[in-house]
Amino acid sequence: MKTLLLKKEEVRSLLKIEAVIASVEEGYKAYSAGKTIQPQIVSIELPEQNGEMDIKAGYSCNTRMISVKCASGFYDNQEKGTFPNSMSTVLLFNGDTGFPVCIMDGSLITGIRTGAAGAVSARLLARKDSKTAAVIGTGEQARMQILALKAVMDIKRVRIFGRSHEKMEAYQKEMSAQTDCHIELCATPEEAVKYADIIITTTPSKSPIVKQEWVRPGTHIIAVGADMEGKQELEATLFQNARIVVDHTDQCITRGETQNPLRFGLIEETDIDCEIGQILLDSKKGRTNDQEITIFDMTGMAVQDNITATEIYERALAFQIGTYHDFME
Repeated sequence: MKTLLLKKEEVRSLLKIEAVIASVEEGYKAYSAGKTIQPQIVSIELPEQNGEMDIKAGYSCNTRMISVKCASGFYDNQEKGTFPNSMSTVLLFNGDTGFPVCIMDGSLITGIRTGAAGAVSARLLARKDSKTAAVIGTGEQARMQILALKAVMDIKRVRIFGRSHEKMEAYQKEMSAQTDCHIELCATPEEAVKYADIIITTTPSKSPIVKQEWVRPGTHIIAVGADMEGKQELEATLFQNARIVVDHTDQCITRGETQNPLRFGLIEETDIDCEIGQILLDSKKGRTNDQEITIFDMTGMAVQDNITATEIYERALAFQIGTYHDFME
C-alpha cells in the first residue's frame, strides 16, 4: 500500500471554507462528547531564531484516523527572503492499522481551520447585528479570520492595526479585492477596537495590546495569537467582566490568553463558563444578551486538523488528486 502525497496547491484546490467550518464544528462536538484522544501539545521554542514549532496529535472516533501536525512559526523568514513565516505538515495514519495513508501540506489547513474556529465562535457568541470587526495584526490569520467570518456574518467594515504601515496597506489592497468590506487603516490599537463589534487579535505578542477601557459592552473578542506560555494580547482585567468561552480548557489555562488573568489572580478556573463544543451540543447557551462581553480563547485542537485533513484526503481520493510514494520499499 502506498502513501498519498498532497502539495500545497493540491490542498488549496480541495479546501472549501464552508466545509472547513462544518469540520471544525464537528471536531468541537467530538471533543466535548469524549470521542477524541488528544495528548498535550509539544512545543519547541528557538529564541535565537525567533522561531517555534508546535506538534499537535490526536485520534478521532468519527474519522478513525490518527493525525500529527507539525506547525512552525519562524517570524523573521519573510524579512530574510527565505521561507514563509508559518509552515506546517499533516500526517494521517489509519486508526485501525497505523499505516500512513497521507502526508499533506498543512499550512493552509492550519490557517483556514483557525479562521473557521473564530467564525464558529462569532456565530454563537457575537451580536447578530455585528457589522464592524477590528483586527490586530496583518499576517495570515488577520486575513483568514475575516474570510471565514464573512461566511457566517454580514460584516461590512474592518478596522486594521499593525506595526507596519506598508503591511497594513498590503492587507487593505488584498482584502478589499477579496471581500466587499470597507477596510480602514488605524494608527493605534485603540482606534481600531474602540467602535468594533468583534475584536480579533492575531499577533505573537508577549505584552497586552487591547485594553479593557477600549472595549464596549456587547463586544465579542476572538483571541487567536496566544497559543504558548508567556504570550498575551489582551489586558488581563478584561476577563473579570466578560463571559469566557474556550476551545480546550486545559490548553487555554496553560498556553492560551486565559493563562494571564489566572496567573495574576484576577479570575479562577471556575470563572471559565464553558468549552465551545458544549454550546454546539446545546448543553450551554450561546450569547445571552446584547450587553455581555464575550471572549473566545482558542489554542487550536488536534481534532480540528484531524477532521479537516481527513475530508481533504477523501476528496483527493474521489477526484484522483495527488501522487503516491511507497515508504515500505
